[in-house]
This record gives sequence, structure tokens and C-alpha cells, in this order.
Amino acid sequence: MIESWVIAGDAPVRVSCETVLDTLRARIDSGRLETWWTSSAGRSLAFVTNTERAMVMLLEGEGDPGEHAVDPQAEGSSDGFVLSNGQHDEYPDHDTVRIDEAFRCVRHIVSTGVWPADARWVADR
Repeated sequence: MIESWVIAGDAPVRVSCETVLDTLRARIDSGRLETWWTSSAGRSLAFVTNTERAMVMLLEGEGDPGEHAVDPQAEGSSDGFVLSNGQHDEYPDHDTVRIDEAFRCVRHIVSTGVWPADARWVADR
């Protein structure tokens, strides 16, 4: 069975690789900078952005520290990552990726269940 994904907290409508980017862009345009998906396999996928960079995390289940996309050459840090609970976060740029790369990673994970082969990510386990 192919893993399917739904946005957590929203109506349980399946998000496909064809609609995931439009869905993310619409959420960002409406000020929702944090998106969590849950999968039919019990995994979670998180996307938090400041509209220029994004933190993308893939977790195997509840309590899993997961893994996240990285940009090893990036320097400095960026703020403006606003969580749904109103918390404002700042992350080192090497722990986030440019928004276009984040979109690519999310689309690929929703489509295949794994990171793109050329994506850089680290396990936090």
C-alpha cells in the first residue's frame, strides 16, 4: 500500500504530490507558516518557514526525534519562524534550507516516502 498524507488538524483530505506545493503556498499566503502532515503509516512531516528558509522534519512516529533537512554551507541564523501556537523561533541557517529546496523535499517525501537522493539531511536520533 502506498503511504498517504493528510494535513494534521485540517479535514482529513489526502494531500498528493501534485497538490502539496499549492497547499503549502496557500497556507503561507494566509499566514500559516507551520504545517504538519500525518501519514497512513503513522509518520509525521513538519514544515516551518519564515518564507525564505524552512525547517523540514520527518519523524517515524510519536516520540521520534526524527531527521531534518540541512544546508551545511549556510552561515548565520534566521528568525521569523512562527509556530501555530504563536511562538517565534530562530534557527541556525545550516539547520534549515532555502524555501525552494524545502518545497522540493516535501513534495518528494509525500510522493515517495523518502528524502530526494541528492538532498542533505541529518538524523537527530
